[in-house]
Amino acid sequence: AGDTLFVGGCGKFFEGTAEQMYTNLTHVLGTLPKETKVFCGHECTVRNLKFALKVEPENEIVKKKLAWAKQRDDEDLPTVPSTLQEEFLYNPFLRVTEEPLQRFTGKTDPVEVLRTLRTEKDNFKKPKERLNPQAVLAFDWGLFSPFLEKK
Repeated sequence: AGDTLFVGGCGKFFEGTAEQMYTNLTHVLGTLPKETKVFCGHECTVRNLKFALKVEPENEIVKKKLAWAKQRDDEDLPTVPSTLQEEFLYNPFLRVTEEPLQRFTGKTDPVEVLRTLRTEKDNFKKPKERLNPQAVLAFDWGLFSPFLEKK
């Protein structure tokens, strides 16, 4: 799928349009057999699913997939591939005709839902992770000072 379809997400519209992405996602990739495996160009599943959860906070499948992806990430294991069948359950960019996605975007036209979702995703801020307590103490105690001084 390259940079078009990701586990839980889709690519940015660098050189294309929302209309082209919609066609690629729904009329090209979306018509492949549901058991088709999705191998994407980047491993960004956790971040994609955090956004999907923001869009659909009541989607239990998103919650389960996010927990699974976090566990895989913690173990340095890949989350790729998925299948098209799975993606249609939790990937907001493949669910643009679903009511919760339309409610989130305030749009009903699938291309406009996709465009709005991509804009929201582009501006989505990763929730802040808690700092490692040992690193905080090391900074407090000045252990990193020799490395931070300008020469």
